Amino acid sequence: MKTAVIYARYSTDMQTEQSIEGQIHVCKEYAKKNNLTIIENYIDRAVSGKTENRPQFLRMVDDSKNGCFNAVLVYKVDRFSRNKYDSVYYKKKLRDNGVRVVSATEGISDTPEGVLLESLLEGMAEFYSRELAQKTLRGLHQSALKCKFTGGHVTLGYKISANKDYEIDEVNAAIVRFIFESYATGVSYGNIIKELNKRGHKSAAGRNFGNNSLNSILSNKKYIGVYEFMDDVFIEDGIPAIIDKELFKVVQNKMALNKKRSGRAKAKINYLLSGKLYCGLCGGSMVGQSTTNTKGYTTAYYECNVKKRVKTCKKKNVRKDWIEGLVVSETMAMLTDELIDYIAGRVYEVCERDRNNEGIINGLTANLKEVETRLKNISKAIAQGIITDTTKNMLLEAEEDKIYYEGQIEKEKFINKTVLTKEQIAYWISQFKNGDPADEEFRRRLIEALINSVYVFDDKIVITYNYSGDSNKLTLENINSSLNAFKNGKNGGSKGASSGVKLSDIAGFAPAKLCKANKCVFVWGMASAVPHFISHRKGE
Repeated sequence: MKTAVIYARYSTDMQTEQSIEGQIHVCKEYAKKNNLTIIENYIDRAVSGKTENRPQFLRMVDDSKNGCFNAVLVYKVDRFSRNKYDSVYYKKKLRDNGVRVVSATEGISDTPEGVLLESLLEGMAEFYSRELAQKTLRGLHQSALKCKFTGGHVTLGYKISANKDYEIDEVNAAIVRFIFESYATGVSYGNIIKELNKRGHKSAAGRNFGNNSLNSILSNKKYIGVYEFMDDVFIEDGIPAIIDKELFKVVQNKMALNKKRSGRAKAKINYLLSGKLYCGLCGGSMVGQSTTNTKGYTTAYYECNVKKRVKTCKKKNVRKDWIEGLVVSETMAMLTDELIDYIAGRVYEVCERDRNNEGIINGLTANLKEVETRLKNISKAIAQGIITDTTKNMLLEAEEDKIYYEGQIEKEKFINKTVLTKEQIAYWISQFKNGDPADEEFRRRLIEALINSVYVFDDKIVITYNYSGDSNKLTLENINSSLNAFKNGKNGGSKGASSGVKLSDIAGFAPAKLCKANKCVFVWGMASAVPHFISHRKGE
């Protein structure tokens, strides 16, 4: 990362400008220590993090499209958003624009080794998540058996009583019935969405309707009275039904048929280098794009975001399969036993430092105490007869926050208890040396774990890896030779796929080329269905 912006926020009029100043000061100190240039501050005053309707927040997300900054610095993650859905949604939007959210006071070390360690711990998270679910959701499970509301967004068409029972909200229930009846009679998603937004209706999250929100409504069994929680609570007629079962069945059959047709027409393209690929000419992020010709052949590529948005960069588009295949094969080739041992040592140092860092848990504990105090105050107000929609919502939000912080504390305690040896870390890294580069899931995991950034120039590519030291960068020069070899093998694209490459055409070896600086040797051949490009450093 080179450039960053700061996002700061406080929630109520009771807080002051001093809160903003403190957040910005900490973020600037973090930026200074990590060689980041702050180009702008986005500040929302007296606006809750539970809502997305924050002018400066939305402006920041929109500005990220211009490729002017690589990171959003926040004092704590809850400054970014206290709504879990919004947090995931907007982090994804930022990541697609090559921007990541960084907390100045929380989380695993943001050093390259810390990112690598986070990928390692991610592999252990499935077991941890099962353990955590049993601890933090035990109380909610008991409520679920009684068909009570357990938190989160209230499903459109329903409202929650003071006893946390589901009740029909007739105003929004009419919207739900309109959606089901329209779709059942053959009205398209597009026309239903157009009509809903024309009437000013909003989804359960308070947004305009789109394909995702419509699909979520049409497939939700709550509307026929089914109450579901986790994988083990399924109660028919557990809540009031808005839609009759026959209409619901008709809709499900139509959705299944349309999904099958859609699946045949369009294949999903995963841009594995999204958020890590940058233009060497202007420094802006490169984002995934695709074009489909009249014959149905699809070509996927990366385009400079600055060029796309403001037309001030002249960088040529980069073919997706070529650049991803090159990065993966080069990374696999450079993972010698000596380098794996070196990386494992650096990651182990970070692991030990973070494992003994009580500051993260202390900060989360302080947040939890704040939420518990808020819960007590709200409960007192309700006990005194102050029962309004506002106090009900405040109570639900506070309970949701309590569960969140309890979970985060348990997660950090789990990390602190996890003792990894250097040998275990080395064994985990070695999987990337001998994996199958034709497997997209393997390629995704390798890129997420090991690749920090890739800068594409007209005549070279610079790959930076997630470990510190003099050897963490790899420069590939004379790349036009490898690109030409790739292009010579293309057959115009594969229908319904992201590749335009005919791999059999490049299975044989092309003549090796030694660059004048004795830096690279190009050798082309078949390496598990991925063109292999071998770098040769001077002295090896």
